[in-house]
Amino acid sequence: MTTPIVVGVDGSESAVTAAGWAAEEAARHRLPLKLVHAYLLPTLGYPDIVLTAHEVHQALREQGRQWLDQAAAAARAAAPGVEVETSVVIDRPAAALIAESRDARLVVLGSRGLGGFTGLLAGSVSVAVSAHAGCPVAVIRGPVPTSGPVVVGVDGSPVGEGAVAFAFEEASSRGVPLTAVIAWKDFLVDSVYGSRVTVDWAYVEDEQRRLLAERLAGWQEKYPDVAVQRVVVRERPARALVDLARDAQLLVVGTHGLGGFAGMLLGSTSQALIHHAPCPLAVVRPKR
Repeated sequence: MTTPIVVGVDGSESAVTAAGWAAEEAARHRLPLKLVHAYLLPTLGYPDIVLTAHEVHQALREQGRQWLDQAAAAARAAAPGVEVETSVVIDRPAAALIAESRDARLVVLGSRGLGGFTGLLAGSVSVAVSAHAGCPVAVIRGPVPTSGPVVVGVDGSPVGEGAVAFAFEEASSRGVPLTAVIAWKDFLVDSVYGSRVTVDWAYVEDEQRRLLAERLAGWQEKYPDVAVQRVVVRERPARALVDLARDAQLLVVGTHGLGGFAGMLLGSTSQALIHHAPCPLAVVRPKR
């Protein structure tokens, strides 16, 4: 059975944009597309109007169907040959998408919604799904760029291997270069004690370049068609990646790296980028 690309649909303009982006992604990888809308029945009644539980259920389901039809139209316009399936489920939005992710290649969300799948700046659902999904999660922010490289944040940790693999595959399928970034900034640099410590920054940078080369070596052999630019920068990872991804068409990161606490599901860098990435963001969890 072919694994689909799944899109969370909540009626927002952002979700429609996400559906179009996901359809093009599905076309590149020759995968079907599944659009999902989830809703919960209200637990409290409506004292000022006369509605039965059945009528509320029907109204919510019909609204969901309309939103799915809108998203499906955008998907078919973006990639006419892609197989599109729609589904309305009764569940919490995050739980529904996490369940769908177990049999999906990718889950795609818009960055701003109507309070369902995505709300506020990026939304608690985006963070929850990125932290718990069984596959990579893409958060689509703003207008979708059609040119530029794929940028990947390399954290030097074994669990970040999945992000590197995903980034190489995406760059290859899109026929664009890959910018591989390793960013580091020691806590002493910004502390009152920094001036009291002598650090051989040239040595540290050389070590980071060696680490980056090690993490990329096997993948460059597997994808010889992908031109790779290596960037080593002394900066906070989130800030560096935001700057370098301004002209990118996709930014890829892992869920957490060497700086994360044991058991942490989503690190500070990936959380920051969910809210502030200047282009579509893919968050890749390590394989279980």
